[in-house]
Order: sequence, then structure tokens, then C-alpha cells
Amino acid sequence: MYVGTWESVGTHRVPGWYDDAKLGIFIHWGLYSVPGWAPRVPDIQHLLIHDGPKRMLRESPYAEWYRNSMQIKGSPTHEYHARTYGEDYPYDNFVRTFNDASSGADLHAVADLCQAAGARYVVLTTKHHDGFALWPSSIPHPVKGEYHARRDLVGDLTDAVRARRMRMGLYYSGGYDWPYNDAVLTTAADAVLAAPQGPRYVEYVTAHYRELIERYAPSVLWNDISWPKDPRLPELFAHYYNTVEDGVINDRWREPDLARTKLTDAVVRGAGAAAQALWRFIPERRKHLTFATPKHYDFRTPEYEVLRTVTDRKWELAQGVGHSFGANRHERPEDIISETDLIQRFCDVVSKNGNLLIGIGPRPDGTIPETQQAPLRGLGAWLDVHAEAIYGSRPWVVTESAAADGTPLRFTKSGEGVYALVMGMPQARRIVLRAIDGTRVRRVRLVGADAPLDFAVAPDGDLSVTLPERLPMTAVTVLDLGTDVRARVGRAE
Repeated sequence: MYVGTWESVGTHRVPGWYDDAKLGIFIHWGLYSVPGWAPRVPDIQHLLIHDGPKRMLRESPYAEWYRNSMQIKGSPTHEYHARTYGEDYPYDNFVRTFNDASSGADLHAVADLCQAAGARYVVLTTKHHDGFALWPSSIPHPVKGEYHARRDLVGDLTDAVRARRMRMGLYYSGGYDWPYNDAVLTTAADAVLAAPQGPRYVEYVTAHYRELIERYAPSVLWNDISWPKDPRLPELFAHYYNTVEDGVINDRWREPDLARTKLTDAVVRGAGAAAQALWRFIPERRKHLTFATPKHYDFRTPEYEVLRTVTDRKWELAQGVGHSFGANRHERPEDIISETDLIQRFCDVVSKNGNLLIGIGPRPDGTIPETQQAPLRGLGAWLDVHAEAIYGSRPWVVTESAAADGTPLRFTKSGEGVYALVMGMPQARRIVLRAIDGTRVRRVRLVGADAPLDFAVAPDGDLSVTLPERLPMTAVTVLDLGTDVRARVGRAE
């Protein structure tokens, strides 16, 4: 039984199901799905690093940020909105269109796609920054009143997902609610000032969360951006853990510190303007889109950025199949991650103690564009063959290395077995694994095939494996190296 203190909730440990799951599907669906548009620009990290927060906000590749982007005069989204709908066409006019389209959405088809991709859990945006809820909440929006979907999209998708033995997680934007304070983000300072504070807002978002927990008992509680200053936050966490015994909470719950709350808006805006002006002089390591660490969390959530090394703390990479999480009709096939790149990214993440939360954006009627489906189905087909090296695995003592010919390698450990994940097609049939102590290897098997592979150990201990003459074309070839395998110190690179 957890009580509402940081010390109590801090004793919570990541449950095995989440560590074992490896793959989740992130579904961004809402009013922004109606226009479904964002400019074709590089991913969010690239924009921020090279051009700073002003361009990142003005030309955001995130279609789910449509409400904000359309209000920035002269931005690509503002021009698109004026050209398509009219300069004065309000965002809330999308409510009826979305409700009509989503009322007939086949959410079992959405769940089928998630299952076909090999996902073990799904996370749905119950309320994004635009404040519109996807469930019939009994709690009116403080500004908009009854501002929610006509159909219980959260409940219906939850039922469809659980019917397929997947876990259901719920996203909620606690940090931003643009209609609440009429926020429009155009600068770095706005990113701070747009986060509502005060007892009224705390009461509203806390009540929303409690309603989601009590109605749907989500396995993942995925907050976004931050949380308003609230001494009762650990009580919310305790309520969640007591309701969902094996639930997990992400890391985007940082409350503003006391020093920030004492600063005036003018000071914050001045600091933001200075940061933009001096952006090219700031070290690149400080330019990434990151989220400050809160007092308690179960896993970290880097966005469009893979960690470079293995970490003891569980983490989850969040990224879309394209440069947007929400559906973007402006994207082209070349903007969507390829099947090969998705499988290789997934293997890289898993080898470093991470999960991959890959994002898709349904149209208003719930259908998923085929260009988004294709890489997910390809990943699922790969997992059908190579599941033993992925699900339930843990990082090995070496996470990444390279074969003698330069082919990148990743490693996992499942049970007592060690697996080498060969990233891409090897350049020759004979592959030399320099990170492995060949003297300890007793057998090598190509995962997906029954026959063992020939291997040899060089005088210096290098392990060389002879691959089949007709090696299946695949993004990642997986070798089962057996048990009791040891790494060669100093030969991992």
C-alpha cells in the first residue's frame, strides 16, 4: 500500500511486464487529425539544434501542434490554414467533423495493426495540448465547458487493445492546455510561460487523471511536458499505484522550482530572447529537446533521440514513423521511416535497455495511412522470426560493437543465451565477431533456421561465423551464440 509521500512512491519498481515488452505503439488522435497538416521539415531535434527554439515553434513538424502553429502569423501552418479553411476559420470548427468521423472508427482494426507490429502495449493521447478530451469526461473544461469527443474513444480502444492481450497506456498533457490560458508558443520563453499554474488548474488536471485511472486503470500513465506546482502530486501517484499494482509512470512530471516561480514574465522573456540570439554559440550537447528530471518516475522518455550508451534506468524512445506524431497529409513516403531503419533502430534501443514507443497518427475516421502501416507490419514480421532475442531480453555486458568488416553489431541476453544482432546484410559469408571470446563458444545458430552454423576460433580468440550461402534478406540478422558466452575485454569496438 503506497501513501502520498515521495518516500513511499519512490519505493515503486518497474514491473517485469514493462521491461519485457520492448515495443509500444503511440497513437496521436484528436481535432488536429482533421486538418492533418504540418510543414515538411527535418525532425524536431534537428530543427532545435541547428536553428533554435523560434524556428522549431514556427515550423513545427508536429501536426498535433496545429492549433498553436496556425496562430503564428506567417508560419507555414498559418498560411496553409488561411488558404484551405479561411483566415478566420476557428480551430473548434474541427470538433463536429472529428466527432462525426470518429463515431464510426473501427478501433479493432487499429488494435489489429498494433498487434501485427508486435507491440505489447499501446498508448493513446487522451488529451493533447489543445485541451480536447477523447473520453466523455464528467469534468467540464474550465474555459470550454463540455469539450470532449462524443464517443468514448479511450474506453473503446482500451477494450480492443486488451482483447488482444496487449496493455493499454494513456497519455495526458498536464503541462499545456492552450485554451485554458489562451497560450500561443512562439519563443523559448513561451515554452515556460505557457504552462498553467495555480490551484484551479491543479484541481482540473488532477480530477481528469483520477477519472482516467478509475475508469480505465491504464498500465502506463504517460504525462507530457510538466506538472503545475502541487504538493499533493505524490498522492496522485500513490492513488495510481494502489489502483494499478503493476502500472508505470513516465518522467515528464517536473514541477517548476521555487526560483522559477519568483521570476517575472519579463525576466523569463529576456532570458529566452538572449538564448535565441546566442544560440549558435551554445554547445550542441545543451541544445537538445529534453525534459527535466522530476522527483519520481519509472522510466525516461527521450524524444527522437536514441541514447548512446546503455543505462541502468529503464527508458523509452518516443518517435513517430515520420517527423510528426499526428497524421500529416503533407508528408511524403520518403519522410516515413523505412522498414529497415525501424527494425535497426528498435534493435539498437532494446540493446541499450530501452523500449521503443513508435508513433502513428490516424485520420479522423480512425484509419491509418498505408505508408504508416508498412514499416510497422515489416517490424512485426521480423519479430515473428526473432522474438526470442528481443522480448524479455536484457542488455549484455557489451551492447554495441562492429564486426571485422565494419558491420555494426548489437547484443542482447535472454535467459542464459547471448544473441548477436547483425545490423544490415554482412559484406561476406564469413563474419568475425571481435567482441566475443571464441574459446567459450560451443555452438552458433542462425535464429529462424534449425541447422547450426559453422564457426572457427582464430589463435587470437576472434570468433568467425560462416553464414548460409543463401542468407535471408533481412534488416537485422540474429545469431544465437549459446550460453556461458564471454566478452573479450578491449575488443568490443
